[in-house]
Amino acid sequence: MAMIPMQTTFTAFIGQRRLASGAAGDVALAVKRAGSQPDQPIIIFDDGTGRSIDFDLRGEDHEVLARLAKLMPPPPTEITGPPGEPRGRGRPKLGVVAREVTLLPRHWEWLNAQAGGASVALRKLVDEARRASGDKDRERKARDAAYHFMSTMAGNLPQFEEASRALFADDRRRFTGLIADWPTDIRDHIVKLAYSDRA
Repeated sequence: MAMIPMQTTFTAFIGQRRLASGAAGDVALAVKRAGSQPDQPIIIFDDGTGRSIDFDLRGEDHEVLARLAKLMPPPPTEITGPPGEPRGRGRPKLGVVAREVTLLPRHWEWLNAQAGGASVALRKLVDEARRASGDKDRERKARDAAYHFMSTMAGNLPQFEEASRALFADDRRRFTGLIADWPTDIRDHIVKLAYSDRA
């Protein structure tokens, strides 16, 4: 299993009913307590992607939580060397990480001519691009998460295809109308995934 970003939340469904929502540990323990019911499958979803995910629920609660903790990124720490040794490049307190970037000579020339040099110029360019496309990126990510969840939980429900088209057309009124008769917990979770950042 891949690393779990710190801010990620999860939602578990038992059949068509929402069982639990929240941090990985809380949802994992709720699923473990619910046990398996052959006629009511339990599925856990990553709210950031809308995709189903499996947690290893074997053993005692503390063992489940310990395994999940290993999947969380460590908190940022300052990197220090032995006393008297010069400090490495970058700003470790800020999480600055050195990586290789491959550019053409003309790109390097332009970057190096900028105030602060290549690193500062690249950071400014990335921040500017993130600001410029931030809303669109968030909307696309939310729409994709809603669609992945819908495909798993509502793929056989009436008007699924029409609802999918309305979702991708960003026709919120038509979309919510088409899914109005779907099971309440499924419908509400889809709307939350698709539109919670655009209330």
